Amino acid sequence: MHDPELLTKAVCVRRFAALLLVFSSTSIALAGLVSTAAVSTAVAATTSLGSVTVNGDAAAKPTVTFAKPFAVAKTTDKVVTAGTGAALAKGQRITFDYLLVDGRTGKELETSFGTTPGSLVLDKKQTATQLVTSLTGKTIGSRLLVAIAPKDGLAKRLKTSGVKKTDTLLFVIDVKSVRTPLARATGDAVAPVDGLPTVTLAANGKPTVAIPPGVTAPTTLVSQVLVKGTGPVVTAGQTISVHYTGVIWGSGKQFDSSWDRGKPLDVVIGKSQVVAGWDEGLVGQTVGSQVLLVIPPDKGYGSAGSASAGISGTDTLVFVVDILDAY
Repeated sequence: MHDPELLTKAVCVRRFAALLLVFSSTSIALAGLVSTAAVSTAVAATTSLGSVTVNGDAAAKPTVTFAKPFAVAKTTDKVVTAGTGAALAKGQRITFDYLLVDGRTGKELETSFGTTPGSLVLDKKQTATQLVTSLTGKTIGSRLLVAIAPKDGLAKRLKTSGVKKTDTLLFVIDVKSVRTPLARATGDAVAPVDGLPTVTLAANGKPTVAIPPGVTAPTTLVSQVLVKGTGPVVTAGQTISVHYTGVIWGSGKQFDSSWDRGKPLDVVIGKSQVVAGWDEGLVGQTVGSQVLLVIPPDKGYGSAGSASAGISGTDTLVFVVDILDAY
């Protein structure tokens, strides 16, 4: 199974926002390396979120006041201000503003206020388990305070100057909006085109790609819609959430599939952060669509190929991409 970063040429996300998306079962396992004895002294200082004050108008950057050091032995949360919107449910994507503070020092570590809101999916395969638990059931428009305990490993993974692995992190979250990404392509089927690879779908939606025997690979990019979705048009600069499978023309060998990892991939499209064949072939498509991409080397990994994925500099690549969301 290949690393999904094969697709990316650059990473354009905040350090902490990126951690939210990968800090799940793996980080919980790593958390076992942090001794609870190491945090016992700090925990003795302050352990109740009731002692933490969060002030500031809605949609404005809050101020967080507490006696230092603040620490908890177990991740906990409280509602600072209850929103009037619908309750958050598993599988939804939320956008949110956030402020992250070190409980030991009181230092602000990161914030999205005044810049671009964060985004995550309420799915423990895609987002920190502790945040999914804290957010699920809360309402749109709420301001939440979450204290993330050292044993859950986030401070260790953050690797920010001055943050110790035994620090509790205080996380203020303003839930701004919610949407529900698709689980797979949904729309009207489009008749297949002769001479292109054919696609069959498993019950869960994962595609199997068959390369037509005796057919020479196209030398120019092919972007063929297989299912026409009815969602918004994808525009350059958006982040898209996709499920995909990639194979090599000729051998038909699969080199990557998000379906096997059990979670979609989120990437910025149309801004040279993925291979050119994706930028050119997916911008302008609609959410819900399934798109067959046939990508010659010059629109993929060039003459260097990708040795780690078993892709040579002359290989033409075939992707089947389900566009699940764009934001």
